[in-house]
Amino acid sequence: MSDTDRPARPRPGADRFPTVAQAVAAARRLVRRHPGRCRLRQVGVSRGGRPLVLLSVGHGPRHVLVVGGPHPNEPSGVAGALRIAREVLGRPELADGRGVGWHFLLCLDPDGAALNVGWLHGPPTMARHFEHFHRPAFEEQPEWLPPAGSGREPMPETRALLRVIDELRPFLQVSLHGVDFGGTFLQLTRGVPGLAARFAGSAARAGVPLDVGTYDALGWPSPAPGTYLMPPPEGRGGPSPLPDDPARSTWSYPGRYGGVTALLEAPMWAVDAVGDGAPHADPRRAVHAAARSLLDGTEELAGLLERVRRYAAEPDGPAVRFVEFNLGVCPGMAEEWRAVVDAPAGGGLSVSRVTGLEIVAERIPLRVSAALLRLLAAAGGAGAERLRARVRQLVEEHCKLLRSGFGARWVPVRDQVDHHARSAVAAFECLV
Repeated sequence: MSDTDRPARPRPGADRFPTVAQAVAAARRLVRRHPGRCRLRQVGVSRGGRPLVLLSVGHGPRHVLVVGGPHPNEPSGVAGALRIAREVLGRPELADGRGVGWHFLLCLDPDGAALNVGWLHGPPTMARHFEHFHRPAFEEQPEWLPPAGSGREPMPETRALLRVIDELRPFLQVSLHGVDFGGTFLQLTRGVPGLAARFAGSAARAGVPLDVGTYDALGWPSPAPGTYLMPPPEGRGGPSPLPDDPARSTWSYPGRYGGVTALLEAPMWAVDAVGDGAPHADPRRAVHAAARSLLDGTEELAGLLERVRRYAAEPDGPAVRFVEFNLGVCPGMAEEWRAVVDAPAGGGLSVSRVTGLEIVAERIPLRVSAALLRLLAAAGGAGAERLRARVRQLVEEHCKLLRSGFGARWVPVRDQVDHHARSAVAAFECLV
């Protein structure tokens, strides 16, 4: 039995995620304790002037790259990077014993993380999370490369990550993500024999469902429950309402050196129904209702945006761009959902697939409402207060439905990051 497959032992500790500053401080302590095995260096600077810090454990000639914090509202990535580093330090056979260097980019988006930090200083409740919620608009997320012909340059964070990949030529890149509601799933740039079973075992230990019908991988090949293979550029099919093309991502970039990328998603609030692969009893009714709910919710929010913008300190800032992007894609998403369920095979949609769409129909209006609430945080006057009360009511209603209607339950931080660590080590062991 592999160490990563043994039963978990309960360990004490606060149920909190570290901030980026705390993660860097912890990495410095590891370097002081293990000066011959650990190194810390700055590999770039964010748009806001924050350092991008790389922790290295062991030496090559082969390399593994772990990317923490690609999405700032998913802090398990930062915590997971540290957890994996400690695992590698405790097991020499994972690094120098095999001639492998492990490298941990502790946070790819420190500017975004700074805007979420308020949640990390208190209890990790759903209400606090969305009180401090921030996520960049799609084109401002550093894992993505600009579209060909756009004339845009990659972000500084993106360029730093590409430089690290060019330097290390990793045979494995691990990107650590933390979906807010749902289950755990694994996305791969190519198949890794034996990994799906190991990943499923880790999910069971963490007490989280495998998402067997995630919207994030709609139409992708799934060789095993909860595992998905990114399609090649020519295999994407028709146009999508979302611009998330794996071919222009930093996930695909290690492929030029023969490397594989594994995206690990661990839920913050688990919804057990996403693990149910049985046929849904009435998918057409449920999906059409979800599409209508999405459009109704975003229609009101579009009207609120124009009123909120008048009070915002940055009326065209990152939070507004996030809101505009999400409101802009919703009509196309609703149309896509209806097309899928109305197709000849749509009657066979699973409980997981339908539940995933229903969650998205709640999650997008919730995230948009949360972003609007933050924009109103410093606004004064009776008009702003009335507007703030309505937006806060929307946040509370969506949170209540996700808890009561979907049974969303908090997954302890320890379980999230241990699942990341077990899965990353499993990917490594399946490749070497």
